[in-house]
Amino acid sequence: MRATKKTCGPEGSTVSGGVSRRGVITGVMAGLVTLPIAGQAQAAPKVPSPKAPGPGRASSPLLSAARSGHGVGAPRGADIAITAGRTKEGRFGVMFKKLPAFAPDDDLLADLAQQMVDRTPPLADVSLSNDGFDNPDIPAGYAYLGQFIDHDMTLDKTPMPQQDMDPKGLTNFDTPFFDLGSVYGRGPEADPQLYDPADRRRMRIGQNLDGFPDLPRNADGTAIIGDHRNDENLIVAQFHLTFLQLHNQFVDEGKTFQQAQQLTRWHYQWLIVHDFLARIAGEALVDSILKPRRGGPTGVDCRFYKPANPTRPMMPIEYSVAAYRFGHSMIRAEYEMHDAVTIPFFGNPSNDLRGSRPLPTIARADWNYFFDIPGMSEPDDRNMTRLIDTKLALPLDELPPTVVQHVDGAILSLAHRNLLRGKRLGLPAGQDVARAMGVAPIPNARLGLTDPRWNGRAPLWFYVLKEAELLGGRQLGPVGGRIIAEVILGILALDRTSFLNAPAGWAPERTPFAYGDFLERAGALENMPVGGEDEGAEEEAETEETGTEEPHEDEAEVESVG
Repeated sequence: MRATKKTCGPEGSTVSGGVSRRGVITGVMAGLVTLPIAGQAQAAPKVPSPKAPGPGRASSPLLSAARSGHGVGAPRGADIAITAGRTKEGRFGVMFKKLPAFAPDDDLLADLAQQMVDRTPPLADVSLSNDGFDNPDIPAGYAYLGQFIDHDMTLDKTPMPQQDMDPKGLTNFDTPFFDLGSVYGRGPEADPQLYDPADRRRMRIGQNLDGFPDLPRNADGTAIIGDHRNDENLIVAQFHLTFLQLHNQFVDEGKTFQQAQQLTRWHYQWLIVHDFLARIAGEALVDSILKPRRGGPTGVDCRFYKPANPTRPMMPIEYSVAAYRFGHSMIRAEYEMHDAVTIPFFGNPSNDLRGSRPLPTIARADWNYFFDIPGMSEPDDRNMTRLIDTKLALPLDELPPTVVQHVDGAILSLAHRNLLRGKRLGLPAGQDVARAMGVAPIPNARLGLTDPRWNGRAPLWFYVLKEAELLGGRQLGPVGGRIIAEVILGILALDRTSFLNAPAGWAPERTPFAYGDFLERAGALENMPVGGEDEGAEEEAETEETGTEEPHEDEAEVESVG
C-alpha cells in the first residue's frame, strides 16, 4: 500500500448477504454530513438563489431558521460558486468547474422531497422491524462514524479576526485534514480545558451522574470539547469519548503526548480508509485509487479532485452539499442502545438521542449493537444502517424546534432543505457529473423523475442516492463513490503528517483493524452496560450443557429515560 506519486493536487503537480429482518426509517449521518441535533440557536446565512423567482417558481423559502448551525445552514464559504464564480477556491470550491449549475423550479424540489419520505412510524423495539430496508453489510455505528468524520473535516478553526475579514471564506485559513481538531483543539497550552489538569499529556474525561465515563461537561450540561457538534447527539458524543480514551490508553502505556496524539490520529485515519471507505464506496474502488509501495509512503491517484492549493486544499461542494449527504438515508428512526432498551432518534427531548446534556445511564451504548466486536457474537437485534436509497426517515420530514425554529415559512423537511441548498449553492446536475466522469448517465425515466420540467436532469444529491439504490443500496455507486473516495483519500495524501505519508509506511499492530478493534484498543468495551458482555456465547455454551436456553431478563423500559 505504499508509493510516492500523489496526483491529488493541481494538474501536473506531485505532492509528497440477504436483507435482514430489521430496518426502520432512515435519516442522516454524517452526516453524515450532518444532521444537526440540538444546540444553541444560530441563524445560518441566507444564500441567494441562482434564479430569481418567476413563473412557476416559489419565492425563496426559509432555510435560515437553524438552531444548530450545522447541516441546516451553509458553512462559511460554501456559497463560493455563487458569490465568486465556479473557478474560485477558498474553504470550498467546485470540483467540476466547467459544468453549469442546475436550478430546477422550487416546486419540483418540494414535490420530490415529499416523495423521499418513508412514512413508516418509528418502532418501539428494533427487533420488530421486518420491512427489508436494513443494510446487512453496514452496522449502524458507521453512520455516526461518518458524522464524526464530517465534523473533523468541516471544523472551522479560523480565528474570529480572519473570519470577520473573510466572511465568504474566499481565503482558506484552515485545512480539512483529518487531525482530530475536535479532540485536541489547539493543544494543551492554548486549550487547557480539554486536558487533564493533573497530567497535561492526558485528555480530560468526565463522569455522568452515576459515575460512568462521559465527556467533561460545564455546569449547564454542555460538553467541554473542541467542536460542540459532537455533543448534539448521544451516539456521536460517545464516539468522541472513545477517542479521548484511546489517547489516554497510549499515554498510560508510556507514550509522550505527541506520540499518543500521532498514534490516535493514525489509527483513526486507517479506519477511514480501510474500514469506513471500504464499506461505503467499496474496497475495489479504494484499492484502485491507492498506489502502494513496500516500505514507503502510499500514493493516491485522483482523476477529478485536484485542488489548486495543495497545502490548504478546498472541499468541493459536489462532495459536501451532495455526495457526502448520502448518510441521511442511513440513519434509523430508533436505536437499541443495549439489551431491551430502544430509544427514538427524535421524540420527547428527555427521552430521545438529542445531546448537550450529561449522558443518561440508560442511553449508554453497548457497542456490540453498533459494530462487530472481536470475540463477541452478534446480538440478534443489532442496529444496522438503512440501505443507501432515496427514502429518509419520517422523523426527518419535520425536524423538531431544537433543530429548526418553527417560524412561518421555515422548511422543516431535511430532504427539502438538502435539495434547495444544492440549487442555492450552484451544484451541477447528476447526469452532467456522470458524463464528466466518463460514467454512463442514468436517464430520468429510470430515476423516477417523469415531469418534463426536469429537462432530463436530476439534482446531484438525489442522483447519488438513486444510483446506489438501483445497485442494491449496500454501498455507493460509481459517481457518488468516486467523489467521496477521491476527496477523502486526496486530502489524506496532501496531509504530510497523515499515515499515508509515513516515510517507512505504517499499519496498526494487528490487521485487519476495524472500529470494533479500535474500541477494544481504547479500552472502551470495559464500561459497557449490562448486556454488553458476550451473552450469546455464554448462552450457546449453556445450551450445549443443559439443552435449554435461559430467557433474557429485561432492563428498564425506555420511558424511564431522564
